[in-house]
Amino acid sequence: MSGGPLRDRTVVVTGAARGVGAALARDLAGRGARIALLGHERSGLEAVAEDLPTRSWVCELDVTDEAALERAAGLVRARLGAPSVVVANAGVAEGGPFVTSDPALWRRVIDVNLTGSAATARAFLPDLLATKGYYLQVASLASIGAAPMMSSYCASKAGVEAFTHSLRAEVAHHGVAVGIGYLNWTDTDMIRDADRHPVLRELRGHMPPPARRLYPADYVAARLAAAVERRSTAVYVPRWLRLAQAARAALPPVVLRVARRELARLEAEDPLRHTGLLGAGGKADRTADRTHP
Repeated sequence: MSGGPLRDRTVVVTGAARGVGAALARDLAGRGARIALLGHERSGLEAVAEDLPTRSWVCELDVTDEAALERAAGLVRARLGAPSVVVANAGVAEGGPFVTSDPALWRRVIDVNLTGSAATARAFLPDLLATKGYYLQVASLASIGAAPMMSSYCASKAGVEAFTHSLRAEVAHHGVAVGIGYLNWTDTDMIRDADRHPVLRELRGHMPPPARRLYPADYVAARLAAAVERRSTAVYVPRWLRLAQAARAALPPVVLRVARRELARLEAEDPLRHTGLLGAGGKADRTADRTHP
């Protein structure tokens, strides 16, 4: 067990039942932290918690439910101690042409990824202010360069980037640090599900080789956990993604040129279809009982 800066600290991770959230919970626990696992899929959360070497607590909730988050914050404080770290990781995605998109589904992606992140921060900020803690927002390459057929996801991730920068400036004088994690394609069930859809698979395939590579969730989690220990302002996974940040003004024309050519070809071969919410996490969001605490 690590004797580092996270030992005996309480850390909250949303979206912790699978993927990056589950891998991050395991990594942080390995560094000595007590873990509060929040999200859909109680059975998945409990399975992750059972494998952790430190104390943990599970709470099944929807991150867009502000009252449930407030209750969870009080229970985390009572059972594990006031959180020193909160990681807003919960997210969903869907793809398809914007013009025929389901407005309710489009809005749901925004609600989970952006509004849910803000609600998470609001619920736990009193604890972070008391502990002079650290809030980490999980973002994406989509925060830097928007892609076609993913308008809701890209809008939500651009939104969380702006939210993070605003929050950081607002709470810095209270000793609270705020960071953002820019992630490239990660090997999760969400991305594997996206690859089943020809348009999304083809668009990723036309990215430069380093940009279309899938990175293991454990590798991504280790980088995020190290950022938590350092209270980093920003972490790029992989590290070269920082170059995309520097070149972000040049990205839209490049994306436009590729999309104009490839979407015309793909649409001529087969109508562009909607994916629905992607992956097992998307399925859990679709089937969740939004009335439970």
